[in-house]
Amino acid sequence: MRLFISIPLFVYLLIAANVVMLGGAPGQPMTNIILAEFGLPSGARTIVTVSDLLIIAGLIFLYIETFKATRTSVLSIVDHSLSLLVFVVFLIEYLVVDAVGNATFLILAITSLMDVIVGFTVTISTAKRDLTFGG
Repeated sequence: MRLFISIPLFVYLLIAANVVMLGGAPGQPMTNIILAEFGLPSGARTIVTVSDLLIIAGLIFLYIETFKATRTSVLSIVDHSLSLLVFVVFLIEYLVVDAVGNATFLILAITSLMDVIVGFTVTISTAKRDLTFGG
């Protein structure tokens, strides 16, 4: 169970983004599928697409991963290392795979990078506070 917790949530987001962006018919990306449409009191209409849902999930996952970064254990180092690996996969796919070369995937890749940076920053800050010198 502890190992499952150390798996970065961005792995699931990467898999979902690949399914959505690589799984549609050629020339018709699944990211344009409308999931919801609703009106606002101002009269404006809000349209939520699959692409928007992926970005929202990325932000929620970043929030959760920030809390996970506050743990100080050996598994947190594994989590940070896996997060870095996930970011590298995001980056390589964005640069090499034509179907994922869009703004949505770029935003998800940057969110994954923020996960790596926040994770290491929080862990280092926490480790500094936990460091005590005996005397």
